[in-house]
Amino acid sequence: MPLDRPLRIGTRASKLARWQSDWVAAELSRLGAAVEIVEITTRGDVEQLGPVGSIGTQGVFTKEIQAALLAGQVDLAVHSLKDLPTEQVAGLVLAATPPRESVADALVARSAASLADLPPGARVGTGSLRRRAQLLHLRPDLHVAGIRGNVDTRLRKLDDGEFDAIVLAAAGLTRLGWAARITDRLEPPRMLPAPGQGSLALECRADDLPTLEMVAHLNDPLTRLGVVAERAVLAALHGGCSAPIAAWGRVDRQTLRIDGLVASLDGREVVRSAIVAELPAGEPGDAVAAAEQAGLAVADELRMLGAEAIILAAKQG
Repeated sequence: MPLDRPLRIGTRASKLARWQSDWVAAELSRLGAAVEIVEITTRGDVEQLGPVGSIGTQGVFTKEIQAALLAGQVDLAVHSLKDLPTEQVAGLVLAATPPRESVADALVARSAASLADLPPGARVGTGSLRRRAQLLHLRPDLHVAGIRGNVDTRLRKLDDGEFDAIVLAAAGLTRLGWAARITDRLEPPRMLPAPGQGSLALECRADDLPTLEMVAHLNDPLTRLGVVAERAVLAALHGGCSAPIAAWGRVDRQTLRIDGLVASLDGREVVRSAIVAELPAGEPGDAVAAAEQAGLAVADELRMLGAEAIILAAKQG
């Protein structure tokens, strides 16, 4: 049923964040809701120097939007799921995960035709420790340097000659109409994605039943199962922006496949785990619980392979 009031959508103001929130707004309008977009500046938008992990807190791109949601200033938050901490905020609920875009990372180079074609010592920009670690594992000769800013800012830095190549999420480039700039799709398992990469997170107040009912129409159950498994890996390993942790969950019929990876910052140490789990038919909650257990099993195996020591070393710098 249509809501009896405009539904206020809280979002960051970047081009990608606005694309995502505008897409959600269009889908909700199609369902009969009146919508308004409310732009909110986050700490991650303001503090642009150094890696995200150096800010020293989780939720640097989500906390201010969640605060506005709790205060009743907005009714729905649209996040990139990979930015959303795994610890749930009291009073809020992850209401929907719409159909996922590509999970792959993407190399955008100025002249090379692929990752393999980059010259020795090429300067590659990324703001992600996970990408840094996996790049150096594949190409230890590269000079991987930090880069911050929105997608368009990073592309401009590349075009201005600050880097020979940069690595971004393929999903963001595709959503903004820049897929043609992708030089090399670093599809898994060659490079495993961040938990939740390519997926949106629609967050509401837990007691806002009309909004929850409306937003539920945008949920994709298969996407939800994959990201639940991925985020279980991240939560169990106490990861975040300061740890190079990757996970990739995907569902085919009733079968969930989940891969996990932890790597040292220099790419020399890499531990991997993969599990195939059969999901129960019937109640959706049973399948979600089974997906979470599969993710926890992957984390347990990574722990046995030495993941905790690698993560601790990465957090210490």
